[in-house]
Amino acid sequence: MPDTTSDTTPLLLREGVLLGLATTDRTDAVRQAGQVLVDIDAVEPAYVDSMHEREAMVSSFVGEGFAIPHGTDEGRALVRRASLAFLQFPEGVDWAGQTAYVAIAIAAAEDEHMGVMSRLAQVLLEPDTAERLRTTDDPEEVLALLAPDPTDPTH
Repeated sequence: MPDTTSDTTPLLLREGVLLGLATTDRTDAVRQAGQVLVDIDAVEPAYVDSMHEREAMVSSFVGEGFAIPHGTDEGRALVRRASLAFLQFPEGVDWAGQTAYVAIAIAAAEDEHMGVMSRLAQVLLEPDTAERLRTTDDPEEVLALLAPDPTDPTH
């Protein structure tokens, strides 16, 4: 199994937060998200292909303007360390008939990302917080809003 992040290393680091981006379409947004994971040395470059394969199977749009592109089960072997990337597209992008403003790319070999995903589920139920993530120009705000709840057992 690939080496994964330790319990003390956050999955979403400052260098994985990119705000104010532009994209032409969902395919380009997934490519950009995958490239961030490559750039932060979380995945092998071939993981980006795995993300496109997964997106072709089923849309990763989850609602409230958010998508969570990630690789296929087979793509997990290409993960160097569990990590997330947060990409904000203020103009929005057509994501299989829905408009996404944020793509949170996931690189995980196991279930290391569940604490952040649990927090994202909570955020999606809080319209004001979701709006802040869609519109903020402060990477630190993203990190604070998506920080896993230490009392959550999936953290």
